[in-house]
Amino acid sequence: MTDAEFRHHLESLKRVGASTVHEALGQRGYVDSAIAPLDPDTRIAGRAFTVDSQPADNLMMHYAISLAQPGDIIVVDYKRCMHAAATGDIMAFAAQSRGIGGMVVDGAIRDAAQVVAMGFPVFCRGVCVTGPTKKLPGKVNVPITFGGCTVNPGDIVVGDRDGLVVIPAAEFEDVARLALERDLKEAGIRKKIEAGATTVELFGLGETLRKLGL
Repeated sequence: MTDAEFRHHLESLKRVGASTVHEALGQRGYVDSAIAPLDPDTRIAGRAFTVDSQPADNLMMHYAISLAQPGDIIVVDYKRCMHAAATGDIMAFAAQSRGIGGMVVDGAIRDAAQVVAMGFPVFCRGVCVTGPTKKLPGKVNVPITFGGCTVNPGDIVVGDRDGLVVIPAAEFEDVARLALERDLKEAGIRKKIEAGATTVELFGLGETLRKLGL
């Protein structure tokens, strides 16, 4: 796959959305829905740059921002820590300035209003005014568990208001194709509904309803 094809697939997945991608992946790759976008209009799609961080310490996140490539999504296993923010507006600005595609954190962040105002995509469990330390060891670009989902470096992360989905890198091209096929199929269903069809007819639910005495 060329770089141009890769970017095209990413934009397609960003457009069709996380729910369609989740279905195309066979309902796999689910990330805990408590990890949500600060800005509900946020849409992301990009390669995962993983961070295994100690809770209440963001040293490894600073390191990751210095290494990640443009378009990468920094994915942080912050151990669900909610008593100290993993990142704030300065780190988000630094990441945005380097062309990083977003940050997703299994824990809290702060400076939420400023981060939303700058238009940098951030997903997290919530916010916290307390800042972290910057001294504890961790790892970058290693397999992590994030929101109950295994994420490997280079996996594809897709996210929007519905949540986050992780596509194994080896399945990216196939999932992109299946997601677009599903999107086209759903467009056809909408046209049939506009023409008067019911969802009972379109989804073949009549027999199930009859068995239930309805």
